[in-house]
Amino acid sequence: MEIKRRSTFAILFYINRTKIRKDGTCQLLCKISIDAKWEQIGTKVSVNPAVWNPEKGRADGRSENAITVNRAIDDLTKEIKEHYRRIKNSLGFITAEQVKNAVMGVGQKPLTLLALFREHNEEFKKRIGVDRIKESYDSYLRSYKHLSAFVQEKRGIEDVLLRNLDRVFYDDFELFLRTNRNLSPKTVHEHLYRLKKMTMRAVSQGTIRRDPYCRLHPELPKRKSRHLKLEDLKTLLTTPVEKPQLQFVRDMFIFSTFTGLAYADLKRLTVNDIIQSEDGSWWIHIQRQKTGTLSSVRLLDIPLKIIEKYREQRHDDKVFNLYKREYFIMLTRKLGEVYGFELTFHKARHNFGTHITLSMGIPIETVGKMMGHMRIETTQLYAKVTDKKVDEDMKRLKAAGLSQTSGLYEEDIIVRKQRRKSQSQLSENKRPCNEAVSFALFHTHRCSSLHLLYASSRTFCMSDSL
Repeated sequence: MEIKRRSTFAILFYINRTKIRKDGTCQLLCKISIDAKWEQIGTKVSVNPAVWNPEKGRADGRSENAITVNRAIDDLTKEIKEHYRRIKNSLGFITAEQVKNAVMGVGQKPLTLLALFREHNEEFKKRIGVDRIKESYDSYLRSYKHLSAFVQEKRGIEDVLLRNLDRVFYDDFELFLRTNRNLSPKTVHEHLYRLKKMTMRAVSQGTIRRDPYCRLHPELPKRKSRHLKLEDLKTLLTTPVEKPQLQFVRDMFIFSTFTGLAYADLKRLTVNDIIQSEDGSWWIHIQRQKTGTLSSVRLLDIPLKIIEKYREQRHDDKVFNLYKREYFIMLTRKLGEVYGFELTFHKARHNFGTHITLSMGIPIETVGKMMGHMRIETTQLYAKVTDKKVDEDMKRLKAAGLSQTSGLYEEDIIVRKQRRKSQSQLSENKRPCNEAVSFALFHTHRCSSLHLLYASSRTFCMSDSL
C-alpha cells in the first residue's frame, strides 16, 4: 500500500535585530515554509523592537506601531493562504517559490492550456523579423484555433487546466482533427506536435511537474513520392489551362521546377537577386529564408521567358506578385485536379532535385549548393528518389525483353567449365561485348526517357501560355 506523504506548510514572521534603521526600527520579514523548503518575503512595515514578541511572531500592546504591524501580519497571512489554496488546487502541487512569486506579483504563469498558448503566440509575434517568420506564426494561430474549437465544442468549457491534461484529451483531440476537421495525417502531426510544445513549456515554467505527453510521439505518415512522374510533368508542361489564376500558378510551378525555389524564396525574389555573368548567362543568387544559406541557380530559357511574361505586372522590385500562401496552396491543389494528379507546390522543388539535376548526372555536391542545403544528407534524400527512378527504368527494360541477355553470364560459366583453355578465352572475349551491348541499350533507354522532359520544355517555350 502506497503511503502518501503529507505536505507541510508554515508561515513565520520575524524581525532582523542586527539591521536597525536610523529611526531605531527593524524591517518586518516573513518566512514561507513548504515541505522543508522556504522562501523569505520582505515587507515595507517597520517594527519597534521593544514591542516585538518573537515567540508569538506579533507585536505586543495597543500602541500605534503594534496595531499597524499586527494588521499587516493578518493581511499578508490571509493573502499567502489564498495563494496557497489556489495554486495547489490548480496544479495539484505547491512550492514556497510559487507562493512567494504570487505574493510579489512576479512570474505568474498561465494555469490553463489556451491561456498558455496565447502567451506563447504573443511572444512569438514579437520575434517575427528577428529570428522567426510570419508563416510560422500563422501556423501556431491555426493550431490555437483548432485547439480552442475542440475544447469548446467537445469539452463544453472555455479552457482546460494544465493539470487535467491526460492521454484521453490527446487522443480525443487527434480524433477531432482527423474527423471533424478532416485534416491530412501530416497536418494532424503538426498540430499534435504544437500541443506537445505547450506542455513542455508548462513544465519549464513550473506550472506542471511532468509532461503528460513526453512519451507520446505523433505518428508521422510515410512520405509519398515527392516529385512528379516524368509523364505528369510532361503533361503539365505541354497542356495549358484557361483560368488566369491557375495559369499563373502553373507558370510559378514550372519556374520552381527549373530553379528549385521554394514558395517563401520565390515570394521574396527581387530583381537584385537576378544577376548576369560575364559570359552573358543569367543567375539567381538568393539567401534561402529557411536556412539562410546561399542558393545559386543558372536560369534556363523557360524560367527566363516566365520572368519576361510577368515583367509588366510588377508593383515593386519583386519579380512576381505571388498570392498569399493559403490561397496559393488552394489554387495549386485545384491545378492538380485539372490535370488529374496530386499536386503540391513543394513538388516543384523536388522536380528540380530529381529530373532537372541529379537524373541528368549533375554531382550531388553541386545540386546541394544550387538548392541551398546546409547538409549533404538533405540532398541525399533526392538521390534516394533518383535511385528508385533508375530501378523503374530497369524494370521497363526487363518488360521490353532485354533481360534475356542476363542469362549469357551464367551460360558462360557453364561453358567455361566444359571447354578447353583456348575456348574459354574466346568466351571471355565475347562476354564483355554482350555486357557492353546491354549497358548501351540501358543508357539509350534512360536518355530517351529524359529526352521527353527536354522535348516538353521546347514545346512549353513555343506554347501560347507564355
